[in-house]
Amino acid sequence: MIAIYARVSTEEQSVKGYSVRGQIEECMQKAGTTDVLKYVDDGFSGELLARPELDRLREDMNEGLITKLICYDPDRLSRKLLNQLLIDDEIRKNNVELIFVNGDYANTPEGQLFFSMRGAISEFEKAKIKERTSSGRRRKAQEGYVVKDSGLFGYDYDSKSKTYVINEDEAKIVQMIFHYFTDPQTMFQGINGIAKHLTDIGIPTARGGKVWHRQVVRQILLNESYTGAFYQNKYDTEGDYVNKQAGEAYEPGKLRPREEWIEMNIPQIISQEQYEFAQVLLKQSRRRYAGLRKHNYLLSGLVRCGRCGETMNGRKRKSHGKDYYVYECRKNYAGATSPGCGRMMSENKLNNHVWSQVLKFINDPTQITNYEGVPGKKSYVEDEMNHLKEQIENTKRGRSRLLTLVSMSEEDIDIEEIKDKIRELQQNEKELQKHLDKLQSENEDVHTVENITKLLEQALEYYMTLDGDNLAIEEKQKILRMIIEEVEVINAETISIHTF
Repeated sequence: MIAIYARVSTEEQSVKGYSVRGQIEECMQKAGTTDVLKYVDDGFSGELLARPELDRLREDMNEGLITKLICYDPDRLSRKLLNQLLIDDEIRKNNVELIFVNGDYANTPEGQLFFSMRGAISEFEKAKIKERTSSGRRRKAQEGYVVKDSGLFGYDYDSKSKTYVINEDEAKIVQMIFHYFTDPQTMFQGINGIAKHLTDIGIPTARGGKVWHRQVVRQILLNESYTGAFYQNKYDTEGDYVNKQAGEAYEPGKLRPREEWIEMNIPQIISQEQYEFAQVLLKQSRRRYAGLRKHNYLLSGLVRCGRCGETMNGRKRKSHGKDYYVYECRKNYAGATSPGCGRMMSENKLNNHVWSQVLKFINDPTQITNYEGVPGKKSYVEDEMNHLKEQIENTKRGRSRLLTLVSMSEEDIDIEEIKDKIRELQQNEKELQKHLDKLQSENEDVHTVENITKLLEQALEYYMTLDGDNLAIEEKQKILRMIIEEVEVINAETISIHTF
């Protein structure tokens, strides 16, 4: 039976105008009959070997159902020379005649050489197309053009000048979101409250939807582009399309090194100061707007054990038939990475101590203007980062020793086993580095003196509007979360209060 194989990728359809229908028609004309088996992979990259219809074709060849295979061009089978040769070898082993519409092919050494040269040229052309496209985009970005309209909310894309211009209606919504989030007197409880409010008043989303999700609001608050600094060449997407089609692991949105980013200026919607202040508040937003429990712990989410570094959570205990409450360093839920060390601290004692210290702080306004800096990084975070750095160096030394062993050994060694071990060490190093980068990012000192001062001023301003002698626990929590980053319980008598 005669078979026809055709393939076109999404890129080739949109950019080069390749057509599956045209390939099939020319293959059928070459076959001289319409009685053929058709195998068509529509929208699949030629870099992949695993394609649904190609897999089915190979299975049918192995079953002996096909005697002749017609294809428009060798690069339809694959754009990788190695894959082309693998497929060709399988075709010959099954005694299937391979015919190309675009060029003759003979099952001879000369024909195989020609086939290999065509494959190499095809692979080279693919690489050159990628390089030209990539370098062209970089050049346009460096010249100050927006290369691709990413649908940035708050802006419209001007195709003539190839840049963003402000969309006045959407920009007002962006400003509203930042204002609601950074205003201490706002009636909306954090990101969720803002998203619900935007939904309730009927403001459409970027795509015209009716419901605002908290993650959309969060992405707007995190987006530095609203300050006028728009970055291109920020994400490394090379290989994402092919890996996604192949079902292989890949990291969408993988950041390039900062020095490779290309910055251009676009109209500003939010001031740099308001954006930086929002980033400070985002660091503590989960704790600022923590949900209420049956028993509302004043310091919920703020307490950490100074002995083992684990968080301390509120717990109810019984003594002589009566309930009492504590902050306890113990994790008894499934999946906890550490059980904690078991340290306990009376809730009343810790609450009273912390609140009395905060009252001293906010009742003396000079402490705000005299504030000179930020407390140092927590020792347990430093210890963890140092440990990770040591582990990374160990894996590097391990790889170096293995490479030295391979180069100096005169005895027979299992090279493949050595290679597997090197790959394993490389993967370990990659995971350790990822963890270290995350810790360093979270531990960076983004709290400038101006932002800290603003937080303290907000806390004082809010406190002055209340009845200081009759504060509700929710009002106390709001004040605490404006000032305190963490309460560290060193021991029963030593409490360290870390402010922003």
